Amino acid sequence: MELKVDKVLAERVNKTVYKCGEQSVKVFSADYLKSDILNEALNQARAEETGLPVPKLLEAGKTKDGKWAIASEYISGVSLETLMRENPDKLKAYLERFVSLQMAVHAKTSPLMTKLKDKMNRKISASGLNASTRYELHNRVDAMPRHVKLCHGDFNPGNIIVGDDGRDYIIDWSHATQGNAGADAARTYLLFKLNGQDDIAEKYLTLFCKKSDTARQYVQKWMPIVAASQLVKGKPEERDFLLKWANVMDFE
Repeated sequence: MELKVDKVLAERVNKTVYKCGEQSVKVFSADYLKSDILNEALNQARAEETGLPVPKLLEAGKTKDGKWAIASEYISGVSLETLMRENPDKLKAYLERFVSLQMAVHAKTSPLMTKLKDKMNRKISASGLNASTRYELHNRVDAMPRHVKLCHGDFNPGNIIVGDDGRDYIIDWSHATQGNAGADAARTYLLFKLNGQDDIAEKYLTLFCKKSDTARQYVQKWMPIVAASQLVKGKPEERDFLLKWANVMDFE
């Protein structure tokens, strides 16, 4: 894969996204698992096939210097996160738009996606939590209803591109699964909280529960589970907050 870089779109610890002409190319560091990269490309292709507004997957392969990369259609626009930050007076309208888009995702199915419950159980096992807490969390996951809704897994305003063409595009499908929409909402709520946006988190959850006719208590049952799954990322600055959330008895 040949890169003719126009500019850097985003930089993370183990990946960088570049604009290369009409393509958006995500280049991964050498220590990133090949299986995770290929799974991300597969998730994006499957999400695209549902008919949702997802940038077209163009290629998955290696750059000339041997790094794995995923090339997608470049979407000209601005993130919903940027719009929310720059136009706080329009927050209510943006949240309405955000929740409606998330519900459009949940209205889809993708039968070959990883099952959310399986992924959560794997992450709980790898969380480093004590055996008693892991036992309680595994039991909670297993007791949840079995749904097959498409879940993004990292649905936050930074992953929504408001295109110049007037459409809203959903990017970054690396965490996508099929399962319970309540878990996806709990994850979004957690991301707002971790970003220090407590007020937006509460407004988001209230709106999601209202628009989707979901009991707030149901979403809250997923919160210790998604907190445990986030612990696997190993971010020291998040650990105390997540440990408190992951303790089932404390949370309730």
